Amino acid sequence: MNFLQTLIKGEQALFKPDSLTPMQKLTLRFVVIGLVYYAFAVIEGMLMRIYEIQPIPAISTNQFFAIMTAHPLVGIFGSTYSIVFGAFLFLVPFLMKKPLWSIKLANWNFWLVTIGTFTFWFSGFLTHYAPLYTLYWPLPVDFSQFSVIGGIFFILGIALVMLGTVFFVINVFATITYTPEGWEKQPCGALIGSALGISGIRNLFSRNKKEHLVSLPVAAIARGTVDVALNSGIIIFTGILILVYMVFALFGVSLKDTAIDALLYKNWFWWGLDLVADGLVLIFVAGTWYLLATLITGKKLFMENIARAALFVELVVSWTVWSHHLLSDQAQPGFLKVLSGEMVTAFELITQGLAFFITLATLWSARPLKMTNPLKFLLGGLLGFALAVPAGIMQADIGLNRILHNTQWVIGPHVHVAVLVGLAMTLYAAIYILFPILTNGAQLYSQKLANFHFWGQLIGGVGMGAFMGMAGLHGMLRRSLYVNGEFNTYMILAALCGALLLLAFLAFFFNIVMSVGINGVIGIFMPSKLKTKELVPSQV
Repeated sequence: MNFLQTLIKGEQALFKPDSLTPMQKLTLRFVVIGLVYYAFAVIEGMLMRIYEIQPIPAISTNQFFAIMTAHPLVGIFGSTYSIVFGAFLFLVPFLMKKPLWSIKLANWNFWLVTIGTFTFWFSGFLTHYAPLYTLYWPLPVDFSQFSVIGGIFFILGIALVMLGTVFFVINVFATITYTPEGWEKQPCGALIGSALGISGIRNLFSRNKKEHLVSLPVAAIARGTVDVALNSGIIIFTGILILVYMVFALFGVSLKDTAIDALLYKNWFWWGLDLVADGLVLIFVAGTWYLLATLITGKKLFMENIARAALFVELVVSWTVWSHHLLSDQAQPGFLKVLSGEMVTAFELITQGLAFFITLATLWSARPLKMTNPLKFLLGGLLGFALAVPAGIMQADIGLNRILHNTQWVIGPHVHVAVLVGLAMTLYAAIYILFPILTNGAQLYSQKLANFHFWGQLIGGVGMGAFMGMAGLHGMLRRSLYVNGEFNTYMILAALCGALLLLAFLAFFFNIVMSVGINGVIGIFMPSKLKTKELVPSQV
């Protein structure tokens, strides 16, 4: 078989899209769109890297900051949300051995996130709407600087994503608690209690250990979904608030002098945004580590009850940790800086450290293990968070925060290492392990490409974060442009690492496409010929 035949038909993989259930196809659609938006984010990141070394004539300064605004949102909502939602909508029914509550709602979830992400990205691309991701008051409604129409469509795009997210939340909890037709009545309350970790805490202090009704990965998904729900509500409310100001501005009425307390707004906004950054990410990631560790080893998770309890504690911690974003804000009350900003933030080192230890202990108990793709990427994800979480704890010190807060250090060793190494490599591990399940046994086209993907992602992600951090320690601010070349050495090295990340992604994407063929990729987006009632995960 020649290269062209493999590329078009995917015959080498024996992949047949017509044999997939609706749920398998939907999950693969989520993953494909998530990877496409990941490509958007990586390319935008490279454009900014190059621009910070030498401004590109074709890109204006306003366009640069519009890219900077859309870049993290495309990465979070378009890429990460798509992959996570697709994987979890498949895994919850798969692990609970019952059908998804609503495949129609899941399809609405898919299209709303996909279209919403494109809407806010395209709005920023056309109008250069660039308040940056903070949306600090009253920046988004400063229409002497930003386009009103651009702002309205930008916020509407975010609203579509949040509506899709609400559908995800409903589907997850409904799937956990509902009773399929013909089944014995499910204990709804007990299932919720197990999903939220109450049974795990009870077993820690009880001699009569009771069996958990919900597996640990499903419990982690449920707990992270609580933060997803809260975050969605806050962002929707904030978007409506900003939209009101924008609509009034269209009619020539300014509401900028309306009694909106800036400090209250910032605390509200960061509480909601931090539910993503320090809440659901850490909970979802920990749950994914546990699932991967048990699937890779075939063993029961080490210290399972403690793992369940730790996830519940992490859920509570995620609601009380937001103030570390406001440590350098002079108006922020001191007790919130110390209690929430420093003490609660430091506690995340314990909860994430427990997840780290439990995962490694489970892997250690099954040695020797073959270094498969899922195992390699799982270890890479663990390393990413082992580097990024302590970097965040360092920033959560009032003294150090004054030095590090607005510099490249924050988005380098902390944010980019956490996202590109910790989160992305964990998600890649999940994709590699689920790929044969979702494609009914399709084989990966090239192991060499998978190896290059691993090393390129690891070295590129850690390297870029490190060089950005070095620039930050030498005084390079974030959200700023330097035209005198003062930090070019660090930015050139960071750009080279970014290029390695891009090549690693292209190798992975090419590998997946070659594994299923172009016809296979197109087939994923065609309606399934199987009936929805045949969608029983245990039959996959």
